[in-house]
Amino acid sequence: MLGHPVEHSLSPVLHMAAYRHLQLDWQYDRHDVREPELAGFLDGLDSQWRGVSATMPLKEQLLQLADERDAASSLTGAANTLLLADDGRRLARNTDVPGIERALRDAGLDDATHAVIAGAGATARSVMVALEAFGLRSVTVAVRDSARAGSVLDLADELSLELDIVSLADFADVVDEADVVAWTLPNGVPLDDSISVDTRLSAVALDVTYHPWPGPLAAQWLEVGGSVASGRDMLLHQAVRQVRFFVSGQGDEPLDDETAVEEAMRRALDAA
Repeated sequence: MLGHPVEHSLSPVLHMAAYRHLQLDWQYDRHDVREPELAGFLDGLDSQWRGVSATMPLKEQLLQLADERDAASSLTGAANTLLLADDGRRLARNTDVPGIERALRDAGLDDATHAVIAGAGATARSVMVALEAFGLRSVTVAVRDSARAGSVLDLADELSLELDIVSLADFADVVDEADVVAWTLPNGVPLDDSISVDTRLSAVALDVTYHPWPGPLAAQWLEVGGSVASGRDMLLHQAVRQVRFFVSGQGDEPLDDETAVEEAMRRALDAA
């Protein structure tokens, strides 16, 4: 796992549980890597490496250093997984998108035409792409700095979505008509305003925070028994796709005995 900071990541817990279950003598560690260091780090990897995964702020740059990309990474402009193929190519994937979709389905979401998303970074873009599968037609994005919203503007145009950009200060005022309310901001960013109880009971919340848990959005939903797709669920399901990709080179084909692999990963996450 590459990123900065990266010491908080629970990805090694998930991956090592999977590899132990699969009886693979593989190692998955954290490496603190900053953006200027990423290209050199990748160039220094030898044939013992199967691949890397990345968290912020490396997802956009990881994609730029790849030789091949999947549709999800192309749309979002970000990749969190890089397979080092035997022929020397670097194959990029965005497993956040299917991870988010699975987490939302597990939370009971069947369809969603309108979403409100706090944040405009790589994870916010992955949320937008994941919601395509639910029939998304419009999205409101709440940002701290409107100058950083260009990437979601381009993505909304690519997906033919109606898009509004608002200030993060207005987040609580624009969620009332949403089917999904998503929080993709970094740990430590507070949600000071209270969301209406009606919205918390009618919309599914996606809070990508996973450590500590619950995050600021999920905490409000859990107070009233609302439906929550957690960052822990998203983390688990995107990691299953990464394990698939590293083991078989195919991210869309389930592993043999994948149900048991996923359960081993979930137990390890719960223990952590």
